[in-house]
Order: sequence, then C-alpha cells, then structure tokens
Amino acid sequence: MLYFTKIKIITIILITLIFTYLSFSNIFKFDDNFLKNKINLGLDLQGGSYLLLEIDNQPIISQTLQNKLIDIKKTFKDKSILVKNFFIENNKINFESEKVFVEEIEQIFSDKESDLNPYFEKFKTHQYIVENNNNFFSLSLSDYGIVLLNSSSLDQAVEIVRRRVDESGTNEPNILKRGNNRILVELPGLDDPARIKSLLGKTANLTFQFVSSTGSDGFGTETLKFDNDLDEATVSKRIILNGDNLIDAKPRMDTQSNETIVSFTLDRVGAKKFGRATTENVGKQLAIILDGKIISAPSIREPIVGGSGQISGNFTFQSATDLALLLRSGALPAPMNIIEERSVGPDLGKDSIKAGIISLIVGFSLVVLFMVYKYRIFGLIANLALLTNLFLLLGVLTMFGATLTLPGIAGIILTVGMAVDANVLIFERIKEEIKNESNKIIAFDSGYIKSRTAIIDANITTLIAASILFLMGSGPIKGFSVTLGIGILTTLFSVYFIARLLSSIYVKSNKDKEKLL
Repeated sequence: MLYFTKIKIITIILITLIFTYLSFSNIFKFDDNFLKNKINLGLDLQGGSYLLLEIDNQPIISQTLQNKLIDIKKTFKDKSILVKNFFIENNKINFESEKVFVEEIEQIFSDKESDLNPYFEKFKTHQYIVENNNNFFSLSLSDYGIVLLNSSSLDQAVEIVRRRVDESGTNEPNILKRGNNRILVELPGLDDPARIKSLLGKTANLTFQFVSSTGSDGFGTETLKFDNDLDEATVSKRIILNGDNLIDAKPRMDTQSNETIVSFTLDRVGAKKFGRATTENVGKQLAIILDGKIISAPSIREPIVGGSGQISGNFTFQSATDLALLLRSGALPAPMNIIEERSVGPDLGKDSIKAGIISLIVGFSLVVLFMVYKYRIFGLIANLALLTNLFLLLGVLTMFGATLTLPGIAGIILTVGMAVDANVLIFERIKEEIKNESNKIIAFDSGYIKSRTAIIDANITTLIAASILFLMGSGPIKGFSVTLGIGILTTLFSVYFIARLLSSIYVKSNKDKEKLL
C-alpha cells in the first residue's frame, strides 16, 4: 500500500537534505568542517595540460642482459663448465662452449626448475629463448619475458611520475597507464607545463665517480661534459655511490658561500660506502653526475663520514628545488619521451561548461513542461523528484571528490531523461489500473508495483553497460560512465522513495476526487 512509516519518511528526508547540502557546498562557502571535498573540474572544463609519455625500454633490456650475463658466468663457473667469447649484440647474449658441455648447457636452460632461465607455467614459456648452433649459444628475451620487463618498468615509472608531479604542487593530477609503455598525465589548471615537462623528462640517475687525473683507471674511464656543456672531465667508470642510497634531499642556502645548494642524506649502507671512499681519497675530485652530465666536481678536503653531503653547481633556488625533488622521487627505470602534448585554455573550458549548463537547462525545462502538460499535479511531483535527483547525483559526486568532465555532464543530462522515463512508465501503468480498480489508493499502489520490474530491468541493463564502459574505457568514457551509473541509482531512489512519498500524500488527501490522474 501507499504507506510510509515515520522512520522511513525521516530517513528519506535526511538523505535528501544531506546530499542536497553536499551539492550546494560546491556553490556556496560553508564555514564548517563537515565536508572538505568538492567536485573537481576535469581538463576539458578547467583547462590545463595533457602529456603522453613513452618509455624507452631499450636501456632496461640492455641492463637486464648485462646482469643475466654475470649470472651465467657465475653459474657455469660453479658447475665447472668451460665457456668463452661472451658478448652482447642485437639484444642477445652470445657465447661459445666446449662441445662436451653442449648437452649440459641445454639442460640448464631448458629445465623448468631453472633459476637461470625461469619457466612460467601459466604461459608455457621460459623467460629466455635459447638457440644453439653446434657449440655457439645465443639467449634473447622471450615475448613474455619482454612483457614482464615492460610491465615492471611501467609500474615503477608511473609511481615515480606520480611522486614528481605531487611534490611539484600540482592539484588533482590524473596519471594513467596507456598500453604497455606509455603514461598519460593530465594536469588540470596548469597553463605553463614547462617545469613539469622538465621534471618528467629527466631520468634523474645520480652517481658519484672520481675524476681521473691520469686519464687511466683500472675500471676504465669516460669523458663527460659538465652541465654547462662547455667544460668536460675524464672520470673513472667505477661508481662509488648512486641515487638508490639517498634518503632525503632538499635545497638550502650555504651561509659561507651564500650559494644555493642541495643537501642530501644517505642511508646506512650509503654512508658507509661514502665514508670509506672519501677517507681513502682525500685530495681527489669527486664528480657528481646526473643523467650523464657532471653537475659539480668538488675536491675532497676531509673524510665525509656523517652520511650527509651537499651538491653545489650555480643553482637558482628553483633549480635546486627541482633537483632535490628529482633525487627524492628516485630515478626513472628508463628514459621517457613526450610524444604528445596538448594545452586546453581556461576560456575553452568555460565555453564547455556554459554549453553543458545551457543544454541541461533546455533539456530539463522541456521535460518539466511536458510532464506538467501530460500529468498535471503528478507531473509537478515528478519534476520535484527530478530536481532532487540532480541534487542527489551532485551530492554523491561531491562526497567522493569526483572529477567532472564534459562527457560527465552528458551523463547527467542522460540521467534526466531516464528519470522521467521511469515516472512515465509508472503513471501510464496507474492509468490502466484505475480503469479496473475503483479504489484509488489500491490503483496507485498497483501501478508502482507492476511497473517496477520493467523499470528495474531497464536500469540494470544500463548500469551493466555503464560498468563495462568504466572497466574498459579511457578517461572521458570513464567520466561518462561514472555519472551515468550514479545517476541510475539516484533515479531509482528519487522515483521509488521521493516521488512515491509525495504521490501517496497527495492521493490519500484527495482519494475522493473523481479523477486524480
């Protein structure tokens, strides 16, 4: 029957008031601590920058093969297998063995329990493909081995990119994976992406290596340029320390030289290495190298055993801040290139918001007029429920701090049409029930009950479609699916609780009227 208990009525009113309050908090400033979340505007509405980054995984493949070559040499040495002529070419490890060891080597690499060449039971493949031409072997990463490597580097890169963007102070960034080697970065409200591009484009691979005064070294030497691209120095290939041992880095002013520097703190292992190296090499120059360029090469005046140091290099405070940020966030696993860049101006975003609001107002007004014309007082009830539905939808989005995009506005507009569709089905069913039932209350109650199956079925199928769009779609499609999905739930609430409550009040008060609908 069209009967609501007091508890149910109070619950409906409270839910409606709470979410209406949440929706209005986006327009008016309320001085309270109840809610800090707001609906955020997406890139297409607020303006900002869009960057698509691509990871160059070739250095990772080369490094992986280098590490694997070391493991192979160690394993063969432990098993007294004679091999020679190791070299890496075209992403393959090549070596030659004595013929008597060929079968044993093949057994080592083909064994499913092999630590040297792991086997993935799920994909029926080893990490490396092994080819043997008489006693000449070559190893290359299998397809799944490359997929594993790409996936690992992508996950690591996304986390480091997120740390760099967050520490730069950018509000509400959207950082997503795209394929197996690309990262999408959306920065709403950012008009000048130059600094972010500079931060994201650097691998930030920090190393400490000694400057070679004689031009020769047991580990080999290499000539590197300074950061100014004018000077150069010959440094040992021996890496004393790298960025993995850094705990913290921050910019500060050197009170003695009045220069901006970057101070850093090392972990226990790094402090021990650094202390030993500086103790044994007092008087030598220590090159501080970032991404293959020498930032500075100070002379070691005394042992540095405290686990902290500083980097100087004619920094401005901004460049020192950026360098400290890069060192804190860690080095990227591989270089990244910006392959696509777009900027959306705030004026274009305002035009999009204006167009979306106008379309919502026009659509809402036409629906309101149609419902009043068709169903009179019940049309007004449906319109009131429809307006409340919009407040509920915006309130839910506010509660979760959702990001609203132009497709999201389209989802809200579609929700308006779907909400009216449910009321039309109910009212038309009630008309049919009134023809066969003299009791108005029973007729109205039967109309709501008998139309429920059709309405729920229609909304569930739409909700399934919205879920698939969310799971498989990209950013804009996700925005549309989120507002559509939430709109379906708020529509069912507004139709079967708000509109039904108001209808029951009106029907009970006017049950003696000859014609209600």
